[in-house]
Amino acid sequence: MNISGKTKVVGLLGWPVGHSLSPAMHNAAFEHLKLDYCYVTFPVMPDLLSDAVKGIKGLGLGGANVTVPHKENAMPFLDKISEEASFIGAVNTIKNDNGRLTGFNTDGRGFMQSLSEAGIDVKEKRILIVGTGGASRAIGYYLCKEASAIYLYDVDAKKADLLRGRLNSLKGSVSIADAASIKSAGFFSGLDIIINATPLGLKPDDPIPVDIALIKD
Repeated sequence: MNISGKTKVVGLLGWPVGHSLSPAMHNAAFEHLKLDYCYVTFPVMPDLLSDAVKGIKGLGLGGANVTVPHKENAMPFLDKISEEASFIGAVNTIKNDNGRLTGFNTDGRGFMQSLSEAGIDVKEKRILIVGTGGASRAIGYYLCKEASAIYLYDVDAKKADLLRGRLNSLKGSVSIADAASIKSAGFFSGLDIIINATPLGLKPDDPIPVDIALIKD
């Protein structure tokens, strides 16, 4: 990679970001496409998020991706938010268009594309989403339009119920899986797809949020 005074810088805002594979992935893509861009990580502490977002303008960055824990908290500092990101309540991409920052959310579209490339069809499937943060809202935004039933589980029952209501405003096929359900082999036997939308799994020693012994092949 050749970096010059003309190279456009983009990056990832998060805390922490040391585990991210985004720089390797994006820089390889830029090199393959012969684009004069450079992708770096920006470890941004939560109390400095406002300064970091303003820095996208001040430093003339092309934009940035946003990851945990900033996907929701970055929104008030943007000039515009896409319709999809507004519904989801989180952004993962910021575009700098001549000093005007627009927030987008591509998590849901990216997730659906990954399923499609893996040959997984979600139409009329029964799906459990574990976790009800920004990622699950993005995924649910698309899944609820095609799945026959979606079950939400979160240790915070109020968060799960709030997301259930939001997704049911699009299609009424979303319900809550309570603590007893996710400990029941019978409940899991009625599922087609299980999605981990929690932060668990970012570290090698993280526990799995459901008991895999209850899941049959």
